[in-house]
Amino acid sequence: VHRASNYLPQLRKEHAFWMHGGEGLQPGQAHRRCVRLADGSLLNRYWDERDTPREESYREDVETAGRSARPHYEVYRDLRAGAESGWDFSSRWLDDPYRLDSIRTTCILPVDLNAFLYKLERQIARLSAVRGQHACAEVFATQAETRRQAMDRYLWSDTRGAYFDYDWVRRQPRDNLTAATLVPLFVELANGHQAARVADIVRQRLLAPGGLRTTEVLGSGEQWDSPNGWAPLQWMAIRGLQRYGHQSLALDIEQRWLTIVSHLFERENKLVEKYVLRPCTEHAGGGEYPLQDGFGWTNGVTRKLMQEDPLHQANRCRAGRCELDDQPRR
Repeated sequence: VHRASNYLPQLRKEHAFWMHGGEGLQPGQAHRRCVRLADGSLLNRYWDERDTPREESYREDVETAGRSARPHYEVYRDLRAGAESGWDFSSRWLDDPYRLDSIRTTCILPVDLNAFLYKLERQIARLSAVRGQHACAEVFATQAETRRQAMDRYLWSDTRGAYFDYDWVRRQPRDNLTAATLVPLFVELANGHQAARVADIVRQRLLAPGGLRTTEVLGSGEQWDSPNGWAPLQWMAIRGLQRYGHQSLALDIEQRWLTIVSHLFERENKLVEKYVLRPCTEHAGGGEYPLQDGFGWTNGVTRKLMQEDPLHQANRCRAGRCELDDQPRR
Protein backbone atom coordinates (compact mmCIF):
# COMPACT_ATOMS: atom_id res chain seq x y z
CA VAL A 1 0.00 0.00 0.00
CA HIS A 2 2.82 2.41 0.86
CA ARG A 3 4.40 1.77 -2.54
CA ALA A 4 1.08 2.44 -4.24
CA SER A 5 0.95 5.82 -2.50
CA ASN A 6 3.84 6.91 -4.74
CA TYR A 7 1.22 7.32 -7.46
CA LEU A 8 -0.85 9.86 -5.52
CA PRO A 9 0.22 12.77 -7.77
CA GLN A 10 -0.95 10.91 -10.86
CA LEU A 11 -4.24 9.92 -9.22
CA ARG A 12 -4.92 13.49 -8.15
CA LYS A 13 -4.08 14.77 -11.62
CA GLU A 14 -6.56 12.30 -13.13
CA HIS A 15 -9.24 13.40 -10.66
CA ALA A 16 -8.57 17.09 -11.43
CA PHE A 17 -9.02 16.38 -15.15
CA TRP A 18 -12.53 15.05 -14.60
CA MET A 19 -13.54 17.67 -12.03
CA HIS A 20 -12.18 20.76 -13.81
CA GLY A 21 -14.63 23.66 -13.55
CA GLY A 22 -17.04 21.86 -11.26
CA GLU A 23 -16.60 23.93 -8.12
CA GLY A 24 -18.07 27.15 -9.51
CA LEU A 25 -21.16 25.63 -11.11
CA GLN A 26 -24.64 26.67 -10.03
CA PRO A 27 -27.55 24.18 -9.97
CA GLY A 28 -28.51 23.27 -13.51
CA GLN A 29 -25.17 24.29 -14.99
CA ALA A 30 -22.54 22.12 -16.66
CA HIS A 31 -18.93 22.66 -17.63
CA ARG A 32 -16.86 20.15 -19.56
CA ARG A 33 -17.24 16.85 -17.69
CA CYS A 34 -19.04 18.21 -14.61
CA VAL A 35 -22.78 18.71 -14.07
CA ARG A 36 -24.34 20.46 -11.05
CA LEU A 37 -27.83 19.06 -10.48
CA ALA A 38 -30.85 20.89 -9.09
CA ASP A 39 -30.16 19.91 -5.47
CA GLY A 40 -26.49 20.91 -5.71
CA SER A 41 -25.15 17.41 -6.32
CA LEU A 42 -22.13 17.21 -8.61
CA LEU A 43 -21.82 14.25 -11.00
CA ASN A 44 -19.87 13.61 -14.17
CA ARG A 45 -20.47 12.99 -17.85
CA TYR A 46 -18.39 12.22 -20.93
CA TRP A 47 -17.33 15.21 -23.01
CA ASP A 48 -14.99 16.37 -25.74
CA GLU A 49 -13.53 19.81 -26.26
CA ARG A 50 -14.08 19.65 -30.01
CA ASP A 51 -17.34 19.79 -31.95
CA THR A 52 -16.05 18.63 -35.31
CA PRO A 53 -16.03 15.21 -37.02
CA ARG A 54 -13.52 12.70 -35.65
CA GLU A 55 -10.40 12.46 -37.78
CA GLU A 56 -10.52 8.67 -37.85
CA SER A 57 -14.20 8.61 -38.92
CA TYR A 58 -14.63 11.93 -40.71
CA ARG A 59 -16.88 10.75 -43.53
CA GLU A 60 -19.01 8.60 -41.23
CA ASP A 61 -19.54 11.47 -38.77
CA VAL A 62 -20.52 13.91 -41.52
CA GLU A 63 -23.05 11.39 -42.82
CA THR A 64 -24.42 10.76 -39.31
CA ALA A 65 -24.83 14.47 -38.58
CA GLY A 66 -26.44 14.94 -41.98
CA ARG A 67 -29.29 12.63 -40.94
CA SER A 68 -30.04 14.67 -37.82
CA ALA A 69 -32.25 17.73 -37.45
CA ARG A 70 -30.02 18.96 -34.62
CA PRO A 71 -27.09 21.34 -35.18
CA HIS A 72 -24.25 19.29 -36.60
CA TYR A 73 -21.75 20.50 -34.00
CA GLU A 74 -23.90 18.96 -31.24
CA VAL A 75 -23.91 15.59 -32.98
CA TYR A 76 -20.14 15.74 -33.52
CA ARG A 77 -19.46 16.48 -29.87
CA ASP A 78 -21.78 13.69 -28.74
CA LEU A 79 -20.06 11.24 -31.09
CA ARG A 80 -16.68 12.27 -29.69
CA ALA A 81 -17.95 11.95 -26.12
CA GLY A 82 -19.34 8.51 -26.94
CA ALA A 83 -15.91 7.52 -28.17
CA GLU A 84 -14.38 8.78 -24.91
CA SER A 85 -16.71 6.47 -22.99
CA GLY A 86 -15.29 3.36 -24.66
CA TRP A 87 -18.84 2.25 -25.48
CA ASP A 88 -18.56 3.46 -29.07
CA PHE A 89 -21.22 3.06 -29.93
CA SER A 90 -24.27 1.81 -28.04
CA SER A 91 -28.03 2.37 -27.84
CA ARG A 92 -27.16 3.48 -24.32
CA TRP A 93 -26.35 6.96 -25.68
CA LEU A 94 -29.19 7.18 -28.21
CA ASP A 95 -32.71 8.59 -28.06
CA ASP A 96 -33.76 6.15 -30.76
CA PRO A 97 -31.84 2.90 -30.16
CA TYR A 98 -31.70 2.25 -33.91
CA ARG A 99 -30.48 5.69 -35.04
CA LEU A 100 -26.93 6.80 -34.31
CA ASP A 101 -27.81 10.38 -35.30
CA SER A 102 -29.99 10.55 -32.16
CA ILE A 103 -26.90 10.31 -29.93
CA ARG A 104 -26.97 12.50 -26.78
CA THR A 105 -23.92 11.35 -24.80
CA THR A 106 -23.21 14.72 -23.16
CA CYS A 107 -26.76 14.84 -21.76
CA ILE A 108 -26.27 11.58 -19.87
CA LEU A 109 -24.70 10.97 -16.45
CA PRO A 110 -23.33 7.41 -16.72
CA VAL A 111 -23.42 4.89 -13.90
CA ASP A 112 -19.98 3.42 -14.61
CA LEU A 113 -18.09 6.70 -15.01
CA ASN A 114 -19.37 7.97 -11.67
CA ALA A 115 -18.68 4.63 -10.01
CA PHE A 116 -15.08 4.72 -11.27
CA LEU A 117 -14.67 8.27 -9.94
CA TYR A 118 -16.06 7.16 -6.58
CA LYS A 119 -13.41 4.45 -6.50
CA LEU A 120 -10.74 6.99 -7.47
CA GLU A 121 -11.79 9.32 -4.65
CA ARG A 122 -11.78 6.46 -2.15
CA GLN A 123 -8.33 5.38 -3.31
CA ILE A 124 -6.89 8.88 -3.05
CA ALA A 125 -8.32 9.17 0.46
CA ARG A 126 -6.84 5.81 1.47
CA LEU A 127 -3.37 6.46 0.06
CA SER A 128 -3.30 10.00 1.43
CA ALA A 129 -3.90 8.59 4.91
CA VAL A 130 -1.02 6.17 4.39
CA ARG A 131 1.21 9.15 3.60
CA GLY A 132 0.02 11.01 6.69
CA GLN A 133 -1.86 13.58 4.57
CA HIS A 134 -4.93 13.42 6.76
CA ALA A 135 -6.58 16.66 5.65
CA CYS A 136 -6.41 15.51 2.02
CA ALA A 137 -7.69 12.08 3.01
CA GLU A 138 -10.70 13.63 4.72
CA VAL A 139 -11.51 15.84 1.73
CA PHE A 140 -11.52 12.95 -0.73
CA ALA A 141 -13.38 10.60 1.60
CA THR A 142 -16.09 13.26 1.90
CA GLN A 143 -16.21 13.70 -1.88
CA ALA A 144 -16.60 9.96 -2.35
CA GLU A 145 -19.42 9.74 0.16
CA THR A 146 -21.15 12.77 -1.35
CA ARG A 147 -20.91 11.13 -4.78
CA ARG A 148 -22.32 7.87 -3.44
CA GLN A 149 -25.31 9.69 -1.99
CA ALA A 150 -25.89 11.54 -5.27
CA MET A 151 -25.73 8.28 -7.19
CA ASP A 152 -28.31 6.80 -4.84
CA ARG A 153 -30.61 9.74 -5.55
CA TYR A 154 -30.16 9.99 -9.31
CA LEU A 155 -28.77 6.70 -10.65
CA TRP A 156 -30.35 4.07 -8.39
CA SER A 157 -33.94 2.92 -8.94
CA ASP A 158 -35.37 0.96 -6.04
CA THR A 159 -38.57 0.44 -8.01
CA ARG A 160 -36.74 -1.33 -10.84
CA GLY A 161 -33.91 -2.71 -8.73
CA ALA A 162 -30.94 -1.48 -10.76
CA TYR A 163 -28.66 1.44 -11.51
CA PHE A 164 -29.59 3.47 -14.59
CA ASP A 165 -27.92 6.38 -16.36
CA TYR A 166 -29.54 9.77 -15.77
CA ASP A 167 -30.58 12.33 -18.40
CA TRP A 168 -29.67 15.57 -16.61
CA VAL A 169 -31.09 17.79 -19.38
CA ARG A 170 -34.55 16.20 -19.21
CA ARG A 171 -34.22 15.56 -15.46
CA GLN A 172 -35.20 11.92 -15.68
CA PRO A 173 -33.57 8.48 -15.47
CA ARG A 174 -32.85 6.60 -18.66
CA ASP A 175 -34.88 3.42 -19.09
CA ASN A 176 -32.29 1.23 -20.81
CA LEU A 177 -30.80 -1.50 -18.62
CA THR A 178 -27.11 -2.13 -19.38
CA ALA A 179 -24.23 -4.12 -17.97
CA ALA A 180 -22.98 -0.86 -16.40
CA THR A 181 -25.51 -1.51 -13.63
CA LEU A 182 -22.95 -3.90 -12.12
CA VAL A 183 -20.06 -1.44 -11.88
CA PRO A 184 -21.21 -0.03 -8.49
CA LEU A 185 -20.82 -3.58 -7.16
CA PHE A 186 -17.38 -3.86 -8.72
CA VAL A 187 -16.18 -0.72 -6.89
CA GLU A 188 -18.10 -1.69 -3.69
CA LEU A 189 -20.32 1.37 -3.74
CA ALA A 190 -23.65 -0.47 -3.42
CA ASN A 191 -25.18 -1.66 -0.18
CA GLY A 192 -26.29 -5.26 0.34
CA HIS A 193 -29.91 -4.56 -0.62
CA GLN A 194 -28.90 -2.85 -3.86
CA ALA A 195 -26.47 -5.63 -4.75
CA ALA A 196 -29.17 -8.26 -4.24
CA ARG A 197 -31.63 -6.36 -6.43
CA VAL A 198 -29.03 -5.92 -9.18
CA ALA A 199 -28.19 -9.63 -9.03
CA ASP A 200 -31.89 -10.46 -9.49
CA ILE A 201 -32.42 -8.20 -12.52
CA VAL A 202 -29.19 -9.36 -14.14
CA ARG A 203 -30.24 -12.98 -13.72
CA GLN A 204 -33.65 -12.26 -15.23
CA ARG A 205 -32.74 -9.90 -18.08
CA LEU A 206 -29.04 -9.75 -18.93
CA LEU A 207 -27.91 -13.38 -18.83
CA ALA A 208 -27.23 -14.96 -22.22
CA PRO A 209 -25.93 -18.45 -23.11
CA GLY A 210 -22.44 -16.97 -23.47
CA GLY A 211 -22.37 -14.65 -20.46
CA LEU A 212 -23.49 -11.12 -19.63
CA ARG A 213 -25.33 -9.09 -22.27
CA THR A 214 -24.13 -5.54 -22.82
CA THR A 215 -27.67 -4.20 -23.31
CA GLU A 216 -31.10 -5.60 -24.06
CA VAL A 217 -31.27 -3.89 -27.47
CA LEU A 218 -30.86 -6.28 -30.38
CA GLY A 219 -30.25 -5.25 -33.96
CA SER A 220 -29.14 -1.67 -33.39
CA GLY A 221 -26.08 -2.13 -35.60
CA GLU A 222 -23.85 -0.81 -32.80
CA GLN A 223 -21.19 -3.06 -31.31
CA TRP A 224 -21.89 -2.29 -27.64
CA ASP A 225 -25.36 -3.85 -27.83
CA SER A 226 -26.87 -7.32 -27.95
CA PRO A 227 -25.98 -9.91 -29.02
CA ASN A 228 -22.39 -8.92 -28.24
CA GLY A 229 -20.47 -9.57 -25.05
CA TRP A 230 -17.22 -7.95 -23.92
CA ALA A 231 -14.56 -9.38 -21.61
CA PRO A 232 -14.17 -6.34 -19.29
CA LEU A 233 -17.90 -6.31 -18.60
CA GLN A 234 -17.82 -10.02 -17.69
CA TRP A 235 -14.89 -9.36 -15.37
CA MET A 236 -16.51 -6.46 -13.53
CA ALA A 237 -19.78 -8.36 -13.20
CA ILE A 238 -18.12 -11.49 -11.81
CA ARG A 239 -15.92 -9.61 -9.35
CA GLY A 240 -18.73 -7.30 -8.28
CA LEU A 241 -21.14 -10.16 -7.59
CA GLN A 242 -18.46 -12.09 -5.69
CA ARG A 243 -17.79 -9.12 -3.42
CA TYR A 244 -21.42 -9.19 -2.26
CA GLY A 245 -21.66 -12.94 -1.83
CA HIS A 246 -23.57 -13.76 -5.04
CA GLN A 247 -21.18 -16.57 -5.87
CA SER A 248 -23.62 -18.72 -7.82
CA LEU A 249 -24.49 -16.03 -10.35
CA ALA A 250 -20.84 -14.97 -10.65
CA LEU A 251 -19.84 -18.57 -11.37
CA ASP A 252 -22.66 -18.92 -13.89
CA ILE A 253 -21.46 -15.86 -15.85
CA GLU A 254 -17.87 -17.09 -15.69
CA GLN A 255 -18.72 -20.56 -16.98
CA ARG A 256 -20.92 -19.25 -19.77
CA TRP A 257 -18.21 -16.83 -20.89
CA LEU A 258 -15.46 -19.44 -20.89
CA THR A 259 -17.71 -21.79 -22.84
CA ILE A 260 -18.37 -19.24 -25.61
CA VAL A 261 -14.70 -18.23 -25.80
CA SER A 262 -13.55 -21.85 -26.03
CA HIS A 263 -16.25 -22.58 -28.64
CA LEU A 264 -14.75 -20.03 -31.05
CA PHE A 265 -11.18 -20.98 -30.12
CA GLU A 266 -11.88 -24.59 -31.00
CA ARG A 267 -13.27 -23.57 -34.37
CA GLU A 268 -10.85 -20.80 -35.38
CA ASN A 269 -7.79 -21.13 -33.11
CA LYS A 270 -7.96 -17.57 -31.78
CA LEU A 271 -9.44 -15.21 -29.23
CA VAL A 272 -11.18 -12.03 -30.40
CA GLU A 273 -12.21 -8.59 -29.20
CA LYS A 274 -15.90 -9.38 -28.60
CA TYR A 275 -18.27 -12.33 -28.92
CA VAL A 276 -21.78 -13.21 -29.97
CA LEU A 277 -23.15 -14.62 -26.72
CA ARG A 278 -24.47 -17.87 -28.12
CA PRO A 279 -22.88 -20.87 -29.86
CA CYS A 280 -22.88 -19.99 -33.54
CA THR A 281 -20.61 -19.67 -36.55
CA GLU A 282 -21.00 -15.91 -36.94
CA HIS A 283 -18.61 -13.31 -35.59
CA ALA A 284 -19.64 -10.39 -33.41
CA GLY A 285 -20.33 -7.37 -35.60
CA GLY A 286 -21.54 -3.80 -35.50
CA GLY A 287 -19.49 -0.68 -35.13
CA GLU A 288 -17.09 1.05 -37.46
CA TYR A 289 -14.25 -1.43 -37.91
CA PRO A 290 -13.71 -5.17 -38.45
CA LEU A 291 -13.54 -7.60 -35.56
CA GLN A 292 -10.06 -7.56 -33.99
CA ASP A 293 -8.14 -10.77 -33.22
CA GLY A 294 -6.23 -11.55 -30.03
CA PHE A 295 -7.52 -8.62 -28.00
CA GLY A 296 -5.70 -7.92 -24.73
CA TRP A 297 -8.69 -7.73 -22.44
CA THR A 298 -10.12 -10.99 -23.77
CA ASN A 299 -6.75 -12.69 -23.29
CA GLY A 300 -6.29 -11.39 -19.76
CA VAL A 301 -9.81 -11.98 -18.47
CA THR A 302 -10.06 -15.44 -20.00
CA ARG A 303 -6.68 -16.54 -18.66
CA LYS A 304 -7.51 -15.37 -15.14
CA LEU A 305 -10.93 -17.03 -15.14
CA MET A 306 -9.42 -20.29 -16.41
CA GLN A 307 -6.93 -20.21 -13.54
CA GLU A 308 -9.75 -19.75 -11.05
CA ASP A 309 -11.89 -22.53 -12.55
CA PRO A 310 -9.39 -25.30 -13.44
CA LEU A 311 -12.14 -27.87 -14.03
CA HIS A 312 -13.84 -25.88 -16.78
CA GLN A 313 -13.59 -27.47 -20.23
CA ALA A 314 -11.83 -24.34 -21.53
CA ASN A 315 -8.68 -25.56 -19.77
CA ARG A 316 -8.63 -28.57 -22.09
CA CYS A 317 -8.93 -26.53 -25.27
CA ARG A 318 -6.23 -26.82 -27.88
CA ALA A 319 -5.99 -25.17 -31.24
CA GLY A 320 -8.28 -27.07 -33.57
CA ARG A 321 -10.22 -29.01 -30.96
CA CYS A 322 -11.66 -28.82 -27.47
CA GLU A 323 -12.10 -31.97 -25.39
CA LEU A 324 -15.50 -31.88 -23.77
CA ASP A 325 -14.79 -35.05 -21.82
CA ASP A 326 -11.87 -37.34 -21.12
CA GLN A 327 -12.07 -39.05 -24.51
CA PRO A 328 -10.45 -37.51 -27.58
CA ARG A 329 -12.79 -36.49 -30.36
CA ARG A 330 -12.93 -38.38 -33.61
